[in-house]
Amino acid sequence: MNDDFLLPAFTFRVSLTRAPGRAQPPGEGVWDPAVLGTVGGFAECSGLELEADIKEYLEGGRNDGVVRRVGRVKLSPIVLKRGMFSAGAGSPANTDLWMWLTRMVSGVLPVTRYNGRIQILAPKARTPLATWTFERGLPQKVSGPSLNAKTGEIAIEELHIVHEGLRMELPR
Repeated sequence: MNDDFLLPAFTFRVSLTRAPGRAQPPGEGVWDPAVLGTVGGFAECSGLELEADIKEYLEGGRNDGVVRRVGRVKLSPIVLKRGMFSAGAGSPANTDLWMWLTRMVSGVLPVTRYNGRIQILAPKARTPLATWTFERGLPQKVSGPSLNAKTGEIAIEELHIVHEGLRMELPR
């Protein structure tokens, strides 16, 4: 057996930064993108996938196969889940995720886009082992928690971010 080891899926970091080239919309100073990725953290991240759209062409006289060509890439939304949090006992819930989507759908211009970085970290050293970056993300969906008084579970909110490109990069 070789010295390779499996990467842990439970130690990761998500960071969002404002995409360059956009002015800050009025009233948007409430959301600090650094806070979104660190305070409360994210419990789950999915959607780190690319899918090639393969086009098939039937060639005349060739009945035993097809010609396949590369088409466009299909990008899945990045899905982030985190526990809802507040500033302290008795304080209202943090509304940053909701405000990002609400401002966009209510027509506040310019629409704020964020670039993102998702890193798998070494369990003890906390150094990046694998990094995915996405560009020009927009909120597609925000979901509030499922409320059930019987379970005693943490309230989890979910954010779906659509983007314009996903890359896997070597650690810096």
